[in-house]
Amino acid sequence: MITISAFRSVPPFAQGQVRDLRVRWALEEAGLSYRTRLLSSGDQDKPEYRAIQPFGQVPVYEEDGKTLFESGAIVLHIGQRSEALLPKDAAARAQAVQWLIAALNSIEPHIMNVAVIGLFYAEEEWGRLRAPGAKAFARHRLGSLAKALGDKPYLDGARFTAGDLMMATVLRIVPELLDGEPRLAAYLERCTARPAFGRALAAQMGDFSEAA
Repeated sequence: MITISAFRSVPPFAQGQVRDLRVRWALEEAGLSYRTRLLSSGDQDKPEYRAIQPFGQVPVYEEDGKTLFESGAIVLHIGQRSEALLPKDAAARAQAVQWLIAALNSIEPHIMNVAVIGLFYAEEEWGRLRAPGAKAFARHRLGSLAKALGDKPYLDGARFTAGDLMMATVLRIVPELLDGEPRLAAYLERCTARPAFGRALAAQMGDFSEAA
């Protein structure tokens, strides 16, 4: 049985955003059953957990005595087991992987910059000075993404892939950044309307509710 680690509780602003959601979604798309290993406060710093996740983050993927960390690596691993996430054709598969990496490297850092300033440093002088520039650059990157998407349903055309899964989870972080980009807003809505996403989100939120 596949086991993924997740936090037992997080602040309200983080609920529905913790990165085990990406892995849950991928597992739902692939039709693979899993269970969760819920971490209480401090569990992520215990030596036995740091031995499998050196940064004390979630998720960790465990199966048959082997472990894997980093949500991108885990989603790719799941995708290798399911054509629902990664096409069999080598060229098409490479395109999907390209977009997954673009989500993590070219888009997410700039969106997270906006999120971190807004959540934790909005009242600091440097935060007030930095926020407009951070938002402007994030929107610049999102404009480039919107042009690449064009009128296609998904990043590689008609087919949803692991690249779309990762990109959608990134775009959800600060959805107001999509104001003025109707193609991206519609794209995000299309991705998150998938039943597998709904099941994954409900499962994560359900774990939080049980722990409350």
